[in-house]
This record gives sequence, C-alpha cells and structure tokens, in this order.
Amino acid sequence: MSHKEWIVLNPSGTRRVIVTKQLPGRRWTEILAKAGCRLEIYTAADALTGAEIKAAIGERCDGAIGQLTERWGEEAFAALRSAGGKVYSNYAVGYDNVDLGAATKNRIAVGNTPGVLTEATAEMAVALTFAAARRIVEADAFMRSGQFTTWLPTLFIGRLLWRKKLGVIGAGRIGSAYARMMLEGHKMDLIYHSRKRNIELEDHIETYNSFLEKRGEQTVVCEYAEKVEDLLRKADVVSLHTALDASTRHLIDAERLAQMKADAILINTGRGPLIDESALVEHCRKNPEFRAALDVFEDEPAMKAGLADLSNVVIVPHIGSATRWSREGMAILAAGNVAGILMGYRVWRQPDISPFLADDPPKAAPSILNSKELGMAFYSG
Repeated sequence: MSHKEWIVLNPSGTRRVIVTKQLPGRRWTEILAKAGCRLEIYTAADALTGAEIKAAIGERCDGAIGQLTERWGEEAFAALRSAGGKVYSNYAVGYDNVDLGAATKNRIAVGNTPGVLTEATAEMAVALTFAAARRIVEADAFMRSGQFTTWLPTLFIGRLLWRKKLGVIGAGRIGSAYARMMLEGHKMDLIYHSRKRNIELEDHIETYNSFLEKRGEQTVVCEYAEKVEDLLRKADVVSLHTALDASTRHLIDAERLAQMKADAILINTGRGPLIDESALVEHCRKNPEFRAALDVFEDEPAMKAGLADLSNVVIVPHIGSATRWSREGMAILAAGNVAGILMGYRVWRQPDISPFLADDPPKAAPSILNSKELGMAFYSG
C-alpha cells in the first residue's frame, strides 16, 4: 500500500485514529482533532482488504472508522485491541459487515450512524419506485438517442400508484418513513411485515385517517402481515428495508418472486443479498411487465450476469443516503462515537441524535451498538 494513498490530519495528536475512506465535510475532523486525535485517512477509491486493514492498524492505534465495503471480524478487532484500540465506528447505520460478537470479545466498542439517513434513504426508495413505475430511465434513454419523433398514446405506458397497495418488508426507521411518504402522498394502502408490529406507525396511520375522514376523503388501510408470502401476493409495490442476517439472505428468491403479481414493482434500498439477484434476472426476463429498482447489489459493486441488460430494471450505485446533509451527518456521528469513547464519555441512549449535529453537542458517544454487553454507562444529561 502506497503512503501516497494516505493523508494525515492533526499530526501532533496523541491518539491515533485510522479512517478507511475520505469522509465529506470538515466538522468530523474537527471533532476528532479536539479529542486529541491524529487522523490517518485512506484516500484511494478501492476498498481495503483485511490484511491492509491490519497493516493500517499497526502496533499502535486507538480507534478506527470503517465502511460497509470492509469486513471487520475477529482478526481486525484482535489487531485493534493488541494495538491499544478501544473503539470502531461503522460509517453506516447497518453493520452486517461487522462481527459484533468478536468486537465485544476484544472489548472494542462499535458505533454506527443512525437517524441522519432515514429520510434520505426513504426518499431514494420513493424516487426508485416512481422511476420504475413510470419507466423514467427507459424514456430518458429513448429521448437522448433521438428516437422521439412524435407523441403517441401508447408511448412508455407505466403504472399509476394512486390508491394501490404498498408492501413494506422491515418497518424500522427507514421502512416506516418510506411507508408514510407513499401513504400520505399517494393514498396507498399499506401491508407490512416486520419482526414485530410497529405500533407507532399504526397509530400514525390511524391519526392520518381521522384527518382524511374530517375532510370527507377515503381512508387508507394498514395491515400487518404475519408471513412474507401474504404481503407478496397482495402488494403492487414491495420495498425491502429489513436487516441482513442469515434469516433474511435471499429473502426474495425464485419461489417468492413467483408469488408476486406479474406487474409488481420490487424496490431494494436495504442490502443487496436480500434478493437472489440471479433469480431476479431470470424473473424479469420471463415477466417483462414486472419491474425492479435497485440501489444495492448482492456482490456489490458487481452485478449478476444479465442484470444491466434488462430494460425493466432501474439500477443506481448505492446512493440511498447520498445527500450532503446525510453524508456529513454520518461523518459527524462516526467521529462522535470514536471521540466519545476515547474521551471516556457515557453513551447516548435516546433515538433523537439531532443534538450531535448542533453547535454544542452532548458529551456522549452518539450510538454504541454493544454498550450494554461492555457494561458502559448511559448519558443522563
């Protein structure tokens, strides 16, 4: 690994922190510099291998900020512990690339970045939904290639989603935000499947229905599906927002694709391996009215053979959280996790993380996933 691929900020800092990608904004660097950290940042576009991560940790390293594109397991956390490290923060809300048990075993606190990418990712799911439903990408290519010669009644006929049925798999923060956007904006009925019922979401929809009733408008339906299959059979749009683990890998496979409506729309802004991508390619080939829109991929950045050739699939390069506010906010939270643990702060345990984006943030680590297992104290103000 060339030294030219790394830059150093605050070289006089007494705590050494490695960062495996250049992050947007400046405030995150200021947070770590204020905590007395020397920052060593990898600036190349490629993802670091496990061996390269261990080499970067070296003999002395107090903390690290890493990416979803890297595997942080036993070897990395053992190396970090051996180097005197105390904390690792994922620059993401998800952490399926992290072996949380191995981190806890090595007494390494693991942070993530929830809260700041909820609306951005939900908005991307909405954008992909309509791009697929209204055939935006196909029409754009048609126009750019000079094929548009006259208006035709049959040109790029798509789907009207108004008052149709929306299926959401995984009703956490992002899934719920997406459901509300589609339900309130387009009066779609909702059927959702999650590991447990989302009472807060159901109450919100009940309140919204009261508003519709007062205006003399038709209300919307909210239904909880005990089984994924029930949702797949009924929904016109299915959007994936569930976590990735052994039980959800290839959640959508050939058998479940066959259970969906022939002209359904499948959206994935969650994790690529939630879908058996090869099965999706085959299904889309056989069912030209079926549409999919993907922000994430099973073997990212690679795509399964044939996916890029399908006109009924929209593909974008993992940009769900790609708004400046969200990406800079993620950097601030990741830095806050590392700085907070190294400074000996307690752990924040409130769902609202907005105070950390303010000018005078709490003296706390914003989000530590294994705080309970490590016996850490919680911030009380």
